[in-house]
Amino acid sequence: MEQIKVIVTGYDRYEGVDVNPSYLVPQALADRGVGGLNRGGTRLEDPLLGVDLDITAVTLPVSFAKAWPILHQAIERVSPDLVISTGLKRDARGISMERCAVNVKAVGDDCARQEGSEHGRTESIDPDGPAAYWTRLPLRAILQEFGHCGIPATLSSDAGTYVCNALFYNLLGWATKHPEVLAGFVSLPLVNENDRQGLGLPIEQQIRAVQEVVRETVRYYRQPSSSPILIA
Repeated sequence: MEQIKVIVTGYDRYEGVDVNPSYLVPQALADRGVGGLNRGGTRLEDPLLGVDLDITAVTLPVSFAKAWPILHQAIERVSPDLVISTGLKRDARGISMERCAVNVKAVGDDCARQEGSEHGRTESIDPDGPAAYWTRLPLRAILQEFGHCGIPATLSSDAGTYVCNALFYNLLGWATKHPEVLAGFVSLPLVNENDRQGLGLPIEQQIRAVQEVVRETVRYYRQPSSSPILIA
C-alpha cells in the first residue's frame, strides 16, 4: 500500500472571531481523515484506493515571524508529500482557492488584521525572491469536484498581504526546491450555520471542502497531468 503524508495547517486565533474554521478544519481532517466515496457514493475511481493516508494537523500563530518557522519545522519532521494550508477570509461567501502568493507584506499593522484588507505600508517578503509563486494544487479539478458536491467556491487571485500570504509565499518558495511536494493555500469563510444567505458556510461543509481538496490533490499527485491545473 502506498503511503502519502499530508500536512494541513490552520491558525490558532483570529481577533474578533469566536469560531475559527482555520483551526477546526485541519483538526477534523486529522481526526476523521477525508471520508469515503463522495457524490452519493458513485465515484468510479477513488484516488485513495490503495493509499495509506497520514494527515497531520499543524496549528500556527497569526504571526509573520512565527508562522513559517513552525510550519517549516513540521515539514522537516513529517516529510510530507502534500502541504495544504488554510486561513480565514472574513468577507468570503464560500471557499476561496488561492492561485498565487505575492512577494508583498503589510507592515506597521496588527498582524491579526483581516486578511486581504489593504492598509499601511508594504515591503517585500523576500527582497531577492520572485514577484509571485503559483499554487501547486490542481485547482480546476478541485473546483469541478466542489460543483458536484454543491460547495460554493471561487478562484482568488492572492491571499492578501498579511500572514496568510506570507506563509503561502514561504511555503511555495520552499516547494520550488522540493518539486516532488504539492503545496497550496485555501481561504475559508466565517462559520455560518444559518440557512439564509450571507457570509460564510457551515463548518461541516467547510470540512467537506478541504477533504475534497486533499482527495483531488492526492489524485493529481498519483497521476500528474497538466489539464487539472488552473492558474490563469
